[in-house]
Amino acid sequence: MSPEERTLIINLVKSEVVPAIGCTEPMAVALAAARCTEILGSVPKQISVELSANMLKNAMGVGIPGTGMVGLPIAIALGAMAGKSEYQLEVLRDITPEDVEKAKAYIAQQRIHISQKKDTEEKLYIEVVGHNGEDKARVVIRGEHTHFSHLSKNGEVLLDEGVTSTTAEAGKAPRLTMRQVYEFATTAPVNEIRFILESAELNKRAAEMSLLSNYGHALGRTIFTQPKEQFFGNGIYSKILAYTSAACDARMAGVKVPVMSNSGSGNQGIAATLPVWVYAKERLKSEEELIRALMLSHLTVIYIKQSFGRLSPLCGCVVAATGSACGITHLMGGQYQQVVYAVKNMIANITGMICDGAKPSCALKVATGVSTAVLSAMLAMEDKTVSPVEGIIDEDIEKCIRNLANIGLQGMAATDSLVLDIMTQKG
Repeated sequence: MSPEERTLIINLVKSEVVPAIGCTEPMAVALAAARCTEILGSVPKQISVELSANMLKNAMGVGIPGTGMVGLPIAIALGAMAGKSEYQLEVLRDITPEDVEKAKAYIAQQRIHISQKKDTEEKLYIEVVGHNGEDKARVVIRGEHTHFSHLSKNGEVLLDEGVTSTTAEAGKAPRLTMRQVYEFATTAPVNEIRFILESAELNKRAAEMSLLSNYGHALGRTIFTQPKEQFFGNGIYSKILAYTSAACDARMAGVKVPVMSNSGSGNQGIAATLPVWVYAKERLKSEEELIRALMLSHLTVIYIKQSFGRLSPLCGCVVAATGSACGITHLMGGQYQQVVYAVKNMIANITGMICDGAKPSCALKVATGVSTAVLSAMLAMEDKTVSPVEGIIDEDIEKCIRNLANIGLQGMAATDSLVLDIMTQKG
């Protein structure tokens, strides 16, 4: 692989593996609201927000950091009143308790209107319109969580870029293959990819904080302490489950702690990072081995997500845990063939897990995903893999991944619509 190709892939990883505070969907909406205020020059007296179905679904039930509250209204109010767009997905980084109280009053005054944008098939679309007297500002984010595609004030267009393509399609990196992913992660000069260690530092900090507290459903803490039956023992497997689900517990509960996201999702970043870090730590692997395994995990997720886009009906933990299965397999001494086996085992097992929005119970799905990652790696290291005569698995790993993407995007489209109907009609 040439130095130019390596640079393109490094830039791709750095653009997709970034810090985020809180769930990325409501934070993206808060980001749009913050930019609206900045363009308007003052906090809007009225804010109208239109969201694509997937954005609405993913932002309804998740905790907002620093507020003790759930859902979009508080995210929008805080974004408009105290957010800073320069922070991107950490837009609410500087909020104070006083800001939260002012935002609650803003909501009580019924200044925010939220609706689903019906005339779009885009998965990620956010439109915020703010009014203040005669002044009006309009902000649109689409395609990616931080991509502003339209900005205007009082009819004067400040920016109009239309629909963004994915990072890879925009020419910032080549379309990847599984072979390229493996080659890059295992052969790139280690100093060029050392930056990936920051994902472990951020995400383990979130996990360690959560293991000492009672956030969300406290799944991580429950596994870690195992108060009764001691189902899991005290080995690597239980620690992988505990640390990964604990970080998710904290994030979905709205704890104000940054995590390293992957492809626009903090939970994906957590699931791609912590199983690999725990295994490396418990098996006393070297720093270089950890760096390469983390890179293999994160880049596998980015590679598979190139076929999906930012949001899909399929739970992101399926893809993220597939990344961690590759990283663990590498740490166990597996070569390219065993990594391919691990991917096939993952696709054969948990393809079809639905996304029903971001919420505390995502920790359960993350735990299921990384549990499957461990099983898949174990089998792969015994040269055992689901064969092409079974279900959706193909001999060609690229076709396997296309099958996964086609099921997630096309096959589950009706399921996605039904899930949103169920969520919005409750109560």
